[in-house]
Amino acid sequence: MKSKIVKWLVGALAVVGVLYIAARAFGPGILERQLNRIVDNRPFTISTEAEELHRSLRIMDWHADTLLWNRSLLERADRGHVDVPRLQDGNMALQMFTTVTKTPRNMNVHANEADSDNITLVSYLQGWPSATHGSLLARALYQAEKLDNFIEASKGGLMWVRSQAELKAFLAARQSGASPKPIAALLGTEGAHPLEGNIANVDKMFEAGFRMVGLTHFFDNELGGSLHGVSKAGLTDFGKQVVRRLDELEIIIDLAHASEQSARDALAITSRGVVVSHTGFRGACDTERNFSDDLMKEIAAKGGLIAVGYWETAVCGTAPQDIAKAIAYGIDLVGADHVALGSDWDGAVTAMPSDHMPAITAALLDLGVSADDIRQVMGESSINFLHAWLPE
Repeated sequence: MKSKIVKWLVGALAVVGVLYIAARAFGPGILERQLNRIVDNRPFTISTEAEELHRSLRIMDWHADTLLWNRSLLERADRGHVDVPRLQDGNMALQMFTTVTKTPRNMNVHANEADSDNITLVSYLQGWPSATHGSLLARALYQAEKLDNFIEASKGGLMWVRSQAELKAFLAARQSGASPKPIAALLGTEGAHPLEGNIANVDKMFEAGFRMVGLTHFFDNELGGSLHGVSKAGLTDFGKQVVRRLDELEIIIDLAHASEQSARDALAITSRGVVVSHTGFRGACDTERNFSDDLMKEIAAKGGLIAVGYWETAVCGTAPQDIAKAIAYGIDLVGADHVALGSDWDGAVTAMPSDHMPAITAALLDLGVSADDIRQVMGESSINFLHAWLPE
């Protein structure tokens, strides 16, 4: 009898082992294909004028969650939205990579509790270090380390931009005629819950390369209310303390996902321009994902930058024409100097991938947006913002 039980246990453990290995091998790819769906707009109709303009642009995107996923940034992938080869195909110049450390189950734009977390399972499934299974700070720092490793392995294909000096070095390298042109990598975090309620962790994240910090994500946290949380409250005392420390370290504040009251509280405290890294305009797409037009005007009036996303609840569509309409609306509302691109690539959204960027340029031209305004929105407004607000 004992020998039969032992054999059964051995067999059961073998099955569990095989299932675990299979889950580790195939699970991340299956999960990403399900969450980061690709909108294929090909074949594009790109005029010679649009093609020539697009190739002359220095393009920046303010939001990609690619570091969350278990694949190399340096190799062309058949899933997701971003990798270096596709960024190069799209003539991208600068990319803000953002770290995701916690998301609630049944995530939605209306109201989410903070008592559940999808990323714990992702950390196990993708074989992340054991420290990341229970620590949001460890998850952020691990993704920062991944980016650093990609930059080192790229041999100049990816370049860190963490300071004015690194921005100038990158722009000079980009201008030098190297082929393929290098791409700048900046680092931000989707929500400040990796601070784990400890102000000293702001400095740890700065040292790891973070130069943009979102205050909240899809749930209320120690800093204050989320646009998609339960309370819709403003900043807590801790949140106000964090805003002041971010200013001191010259870390860019990202208001994407903050409640409108949290956003206004941050604007009242900070002495610097802020970013809404991936969003839409409520007047162009009336969803709970987007701030009111009045708040967007307040952000722009303080020197802020509003980065337009590529997915349904941001721009009420996923076609290049939908994105272009939202951008054109923003130009009319706050001016091209305050409008930028914030795709939310690889952020569990259905969107066009990074090699389809010429289609946006063409769609903007079709709407009658001037070449000068297109140049500003596609990257020059962002580069000017970085010149103003990155640390020396």
